[in-house]
Amino acid sequence: MQLLTPTEEKMWEKTPSLNHITMSDQEINDKYEKGEQRILTEMNREKLPAFVEFLKKTDYMDLRLFYQRRNRWDKKKQSQLIESFLINIPVPPIILYEKKYNVYEVMDGQQRITALKEFYENRLQLTGLELWTELNGRTYNELPAKIRAAIDRRPISYVVLITESASSPEEALFFKLLAFQRLNTGRLELSKQEIRHCSFYGQFNQLLLELATNPIFKEAWNIPIDDEEIQKNNLYKKMEDVELILRFFALRNTDKFSSGMEGFLDLYMMKSLSFSDQDIEFLKDIFLQTINLSHQIYGENLFKPFDPQSDTWKDRAYKAYYDAVMVGFSRHLVDVDILLERKPRVIEKTKILFREDQSNLLTGAGKSKTDIQERISLFDDMLSQVIAE
Repeated sequence: MQLLTPTEEKMWEKTPSLNHITMSDQEINDKYEKGEQRILTEMNREKLPAFVEFLKKTDYMDLRLFYQRRNRWDKKKQSQLIESFLINIPVPPIILYEKKYNVYEVMDGQQRITALKEFYENRLQLTGLELWTELNGRTYNELPAKIRAAIDRRPISYVVLITESASSPEEALFFKLLAFQRLNTGRLELSKQEIRHCSFYGQFNQLLLELATNPIFKEAWNIPIDDEEIQKNNLYKKMEDVELILRFFALRNTDKFSSGMEGFLDLYMMKSLSFSDQDIEFLKDIFLQTINLSHQIYGENLFKPFDPQSDTWKDRAYKAYYDAVMVGFSRHLVDVDILLERKPRVIEKTKILFREDQSNLLTGAGKSKTDIQERISLFDDMLSQVIAE
């Protein structure tokens, strides 16, 4: 039995689309003149001290989205930005998104903003400077007066994206996502999940971050607990651990799957903005019940496929198999006691699944809607058979 939140059951009734419609050249020209599907922008420049002062205004600029990103500049990179201003090397403009009048989110430039804030708050001790090595070890207040004055005269440019022309809130969200994606082809270098994190920030996004810290989940994906070691983990650095949590929630709705995995996850994240507190609690409970049950069955082999040739479990987790296990078990939470009682049978039947999976569907072969549905159905049907025995 598939358990969905009240909002999930209704949210697919109207799916926004920006697909192309056949139009004449005149209609296309008219559409452009009306400003449809076009993002408005405005450009500004401020001296560095004034810009940093603006950041202190309440609700002026939302940096939370990026503070929760996991790749950050070290002190050397921050210091080299300050040196760039000092020697007047052009610095790329910051890109802002206007959520509402005079309230902004940072789309590109959080690292530069953070460096400037820490510099002017005397929390950045310059290090690694290549030309002005004599300034290494100093904070802003400790710099010679003329050096401070030179930096203070430098401006920073920023571009504001305004989606006033969007015909609906959903279209505005698509514009925002598109802007992040296009910026990402240049210098942003965000992962797909980091883009979703910034584009569709809300309480569901917070839930994903929270659940990604689950000890069972982290152990299964070999994500370190130690703060220093975790920064070296690729899943963690690129927010792919958070994306894995999202995959579980989204693929519980495989009948609505469209636009490939990335497009479907984008769409689910967009629709998640309408989730209520009740929905969030429901989803949290479903995830925790499911991963606890999965772990009780498979233990240290959680999400690791069985290899018939070596007659052992593989040494790492696979995303496709994770999808099948999590969605499959989530459909049988009412049968927890039966499944735990018949744990040896579940494990044996799992091994049989892999012996019979000649097309390697369970380990990731096939990415179409049909492949994904069949992969999940294979595991779901296996559990149903064990329960019915």
